[in-house]
Amino acid sequence: MKMYRSSSPLPKPAIGPLSLSSSRYRIKASRNNHWFAIQQPVGVAAGVQNLFGRWILTFPSRISTNAREEHSSAISAILTDDHSAMKTIEEGTEDIGLLGMDPGLEPYKEHFNYRIRRYIDQKKLIEKYEGSVEEFAQGYLKFGFNREEGGLVYREWAPAAQEAQVIGDFNGWNGSNHRMEKNQFGVWSIKIPDCGGSPAIPHNSKVKFRFKHGDGIWVDRIPAWIRFAVPDPTRFAAPYDGVFWDPPPSERYQFKYPRPIKPKAPRIYEAHVGMSSSEPRINSYREFADNVLPRIRSNNYNTVQLMAVMEHSYYGSFGYHVTNFFAVSSRSGTPDDLKYLIDKAHGMGLCVLMDVVHSHASNNVTDGLNGFDVGQSSQESYFHTGDRGYHKLWDSRLFNYSNWEVLRFLLSNLRFWMEEFKFDGFRFDGVTSMLYHHHGINMAFTGNYYEYFSEKTDVDAVVYLMLANFLIHSILPDATVIAEDVSGMPGLCRPVYEGGVGFGYRLAMAIPDKWIDYLKNKTDSEWSMNEIASTLTNRRYSEKCVSYAESHDQSIVGDKTIAFLLMDKEMYSSMSCLADTSPIIDRGIALHKMIHFITMALGGEGYLNFMGNEFGHPEWIDFPREGNGWSYQQCRRQWNLVDTDHLRYKFMNAFDRAMNLLEDRFSFLSSTKQIVSSTNEEDKVIVFERGDLVFVFNFHPENTYEGYKVGCDLPGKYKVALDSDAWDFGGHGRVGHDAEHFTCPEGIPGVPETNFNNRPNSFQVLSPAHTSVVYYKVEERPEETDNRKVDQALVADAMAKEENVHTDNSAYIELKTVEQPASAGEPDVSPTNIEELEADNIRRGT
Repeated sequence: MKMYRSSSPLPKPAIGPLSLSSSRYRIKASRNNHWFAIQQPVGVAAGVQNLFGRWILTFPSRISTNAREEHSSAISAILTDDHSAMKTIEEGTEDIGLLGMDPGLEPYKEHFNYRIRRYIDQKKLIEKYEGSVEEFAQGYLKFGFNREEGGLVYREWAPAAQEAQVIGDFNGWNGSNHRMEKNQFGVWSIKIPDCGGSPAIPHNSKVKFRFKHGDGIWVDRIPAWIRFAVPDPTRFAAPYDGVFWDPPPSERYQFKYPRPIKPKAPRIYEAHVGMSSSEPRINSYREFADNVLPRIRSNNYNTVQLMAVMEHSYYGSFGYHVTNFFAVSSRSGTPDDLKYLIDKAHGMGLCVLMDVVHSHASNNVTDGLNGFDVGQSSQESYFHTGDRGYHKLWDSRLFNYSNWEVLRFLLSNLRFWMEEFKFDGFRFDGVTSMLYHHHGINMAFTGNYYEYFSEKTDVDAVVYLMLANFLIHSILPDATVIAEDVSGMPGLCRPVYEGGVGFGYRLAMAIPDKWIDYLKNKTDSEWSMNEIASTLTNRRYSEKCVSYAESHDQSIVGDKTIAFLLMDKEMYSSMSCLADTSPIIDRGIALHKMIHFITMALGGEGYLNFMGNEFGHPEWIDFPREGNGWSYQQCRRQWNLVDTDHLRYKFMNAFDRAMNLLEDRFSFLSSTKQIVSSTNEEDKVIVFERGDLVFVFNFHPENTYEGYKVGCDLPGKYKVALDSDAWDFGGHGRVGHDAEHFTCPEGIPGVPETNFNNRPNSFQVLSPAHTSVVYYKVEERPEETDNRKVDQALVADAMAKEENVHTDNSAYIELKTVEQPASAGEPDVSPTNIEELEADNIRRGT
């Protein structure tokens, strides 16, 4: 949840975003504490290998359990044959995909049956009365202001109103001649004929909905489906007015570029357009497109996540207290300006996600949807009544997800942003609050499955989210949809046809909390390698996560960015390259790179970074408010810091660019292979494999290890792919990038206990303090491979006769081979090759 919403943010689960019953999962450590993994439930074979008595986590992108890959027949039928699905459920569903994947969910089969039945019933009703979910979600073509033959038609759902009028600039704010009519469903409507062939309501003119409620009082409200809203610029804190937005065809923005191909793994740049200027002011969509998007593309991100797009009257809410759900935030420009931004991003190959808020709404009466609540029953309102309709920590209203018109409103909202603005997906905010009646307040999720599937679960909200994900993927099958959920509900990120909620990813929200805890409360010597690796890998093996070291949450006033936690006031005086670096800055830059990199490499199947943190933006975020004199000083991004060549911010930025490029070329985030082979507490070293890359992280503040032995899967020759200690990244250049590292087989074939850290091969490296180094396998000619097999056999025989077989590497270091240049899929991405690879990216249009 958002830290700015309350001084007491929702508690995070003790074991991180992966909430698993301790009776079914456990950490299994080797006898030398060099390796760990999460053991899967008994009976789940897919994605887990019992290799030599230990467990390896592999994260398949598609789980196949006992041939249930073929559509999990019963649940697939829900989407294709509702009658057979209902019959199956009534007889007792035995083949719900989720239950087959995780037998621990079996005791909650009735809960799954109930919510699936509710989903089927709701979907069938929509299809019966509206044609389909997709048609139902085109409410924006019916409600609000729409062109119809000969005039404008305005419709508004307001069953509590006794009388209604439409008012605005066009009629001098006198609605006596524009009274609306109400149908049996509480929908008010009016058709306003054109005047002389032109719309009676001019484009860009102000409008409002005026109605009389049961007390005989007339009130003016912004239309619920309005597409643009603005305040009076001449008045401080002025209320908003709705704006009729219908530019002539010649002025409408026309998209030029197609949607980009969905990336294998999202590398997300989280951005807030308003605070993206280096000046203390609100930035515009077009300025962001022209000045910030090139930075994002240059740093090799493939996805932009835009915050605060929907109109919100209070700027300091970071966009999470939405007042007008179909309106583009006018602070940064017009709807066409936003289209320009999205189109330009698509032209750069960047997918664009929207931070969508359907978990609650602003309680603002004058400007927002809450203004339609005049004390009526819940079924005649967008919100629940009483305590159930109010979030006491966020001071906001809560939707009634069982209401027909609320479903139309929210589902149409999703389709509107996808169809009209070409968004490529969403990040759903506040999902935990939606999933449970307690909204996660004062709730510490322990991993007990009862916490997720009981009377505390808000099934109405779950059904809405299932419908939302069904709709999104019906419109755009390749959409990226992310849930901000702290609870770790099982099945949240599995397809609807399996009985899941349908999200593609969840945010790994426990990871940034762990880093903040370490940076605030532990010395370097107290850092636990096992705990770090456990936190990063502690997720459901079949549900994808987006990892992040810090987002906007961690930078809100009262807290600090990771860079500022590491270096604090020294960032004001010791970031110049013209003077020797101080120990604090040296440590800070080194750990900043390592923390973000290991979070990306080990923490999930996607990665997110908040705007500015890629270069170690200092200080915090503080929106203009009375307490700071309405200042924008801390509500901007100081791009000048990274652009100034003699400042050390450029080193963190360069490393961010390089680690994204590494993932772009090796696609390790989308690899199903993830093996942690060593978490050495004494050495403070973590070694793991992701894909065919070998990662070595040395968190020791002082110790550099020469000839450090690391295990690997594939035999052959390895070279440095990325080195955080390189000069180009502000390091000390201690690792040789031309060095060739030859593997040696470990142990006796067929005798697993003789392997090194459970890996069949090993090689030796130099591992400097506070440094991360990645190694890739060099492709060799077939004849070289044959010669190497003979040489390795001789080496193995010789080493077997030596007592110190795990440390003497001299024999195979001296083996002579001719290097084959790296293949196109496995280039050397060491710093000296970064510019060449980026030039190649430009040539390829990526």
